[in-house]
Amino acid sequence: MNVVRKTEALRTRGRVGLVPTMGAFHEGHLSLMRAARAECDTVVVSLFVNPAQFGERDDLERYPRDEERDARLAAEAGVDILFAPTAQEMYPDGFATWVDVDEDGGEAAARPGHFRGVATVCLKLFNIVRPDVAYFGQKDAQQAAVLRRMVRDLNLGVQLRVLPTVRDADGLALSSRNAYLSARERETALALPRALEAGRTAADPVAATRAALNGLEPEYVEILTLGDATVLAAAARVGSTRLIDNVLLEGAIA
Repeated sequence: MNVVRKTEALRTRGRVGLVPTMGAFHEGHLSLMRAARAECDTVVVSLFVNPAQFGERDDLERYPRDEERDARLAAEAGVDILFAPTAQEMYPDGFATWVDVDEDGGEAAARPGHFRGVATVCLKLFNIVRPDVAYFGQKDAQQAAVLRRMVRDLNLGVQLRVLPTVRDADGLALSSRNAYLSARERETALALPRALEAGRTAADPVAATRAALNGLEPEYVEILTLGDATVLAAAARVGSTRLIDNVLLEGAIA
């Protein structure tokens, strides 16, 4: 892959940062790119809608895609390399090697096989780009914890940086899937961050969150221990759109 040669050529400039994405960039992605630009000499952004992390009920076919717009936004954020491989390049014929992940609860229970797909594609990206630092958002806190453990368990030479969730002014966590929401559904979706905030200060965080999920169809509301952090996490559906969010209860995700 050309990105390997390009990254190796730029490595002489110093620190390499990687922002793994599935495209459809929003301010959350851009905040990671800007952090990488401020902290690294070379910034690589991967753009790959990874089929291996989608389940049967998921939205692989309709997942938003606009590579031309993404390329423009990445350039404006100062990205040096936008790496957009094809599915055939990432999973060639005969591909049969996967990273098995031992994880319970939350997204692992709701989406069987999801973290196997995430861990496998991220390991491939780490091997291709060979970054010093990889950047992720706290909205996917459980994913970040899974990847941090993979880095430790497999002795990978990459540091993971997890940055705070970026939200709209009304509190809704930014997500590429927000584009699916109608105006009415988006208003309904605001119950998710509000419920989590109510749960954060309650004696029974799970019960309080569930009680406040007005109009939403919850898949799970759980307290997850993720390394040194404890988070209150939830997934819910608004119509056909699946949204996730979390708030920190204790510790830090860094």
